[in-house]
Amino acid sequence: MYSTLKTSLLLTLFGMQLSACAQDGNYQKSKTFKQMNDTQPKETMHKIDTATFGAGCFWCTEAQFQQLKGVEKVESGFSGGHVKNPTYKEVCTGTTGHAEVCNIYYDPAQISFDELLAAFWTCHDPTQLNRQGNDVGTQYRSVVFYHNEEQRKKTEEYKKKLNEEKAYDNPVVTEISPFTVFYKAEDYHQDYYNENGSQPYCMFVIKPKLDKFEKVFKGKLKGSK
Repeated sequence: MYSTLKTSLLLTLFGMQLSACAQDGNYQKSKTFKQMNDTQPKETMHKIDTATFGAGCFWCTEAQFQQLKGVEKVESGFSGGHVKNPTYKEVCTGTTGHAEVCNIYYDPAQISFDELLAAFWTCHDPTQLNRQGNDVGTQYRSVVFYHNEEQRKKTEEYKKKLNEEKAYDNPVVTEISPFTVFYKAEDYHQDYYNENGSQPYCMFVIKPKLDKFEKVFKGKLKGSK
């Protein structure tokens, strides 16, 4: 269902040079990624905000974001389409207009939206249009569905900066659209990696991507100090 990205992009994150999933080509350090990760969480009363990201098939995205400190819950589902209550089978046809996405429920006092954006642009190849690797179709598009004006401005600002820096060999094509509705995917898609870790796909596709992600965000993982 997925394919791994072929190579890694060297990024400056948390004051360290670490590998992150990206495309083939020359690797450049990105000041913008460091800026995103240096943004401090808001000092607010405990509340939960939501970010909605599409980064290819949602099994990998869910497994990655579940690891981040301050992320309370991740749900896999569909957004951005024109069919009500779509099934996974229908979305896979590419005719419903939906993207596979994750609703990420997070505590902004522990992790900022900026940091979540850094994780989003690290966990997949945002330069591929309507695909991730061998997964082809609009359902696999790179997309941020923003929930408020602040999320819209930050996403557009960082996307622009990444392209100006030429952080990737090709332009970032991530779609930035207003959030409308989220349809939760069938139960067997939820917590997929944790429930099916011994399956070959989880072992040979998701696990390597998760290992890379955890190295990049070592200091931001649950249980880290």
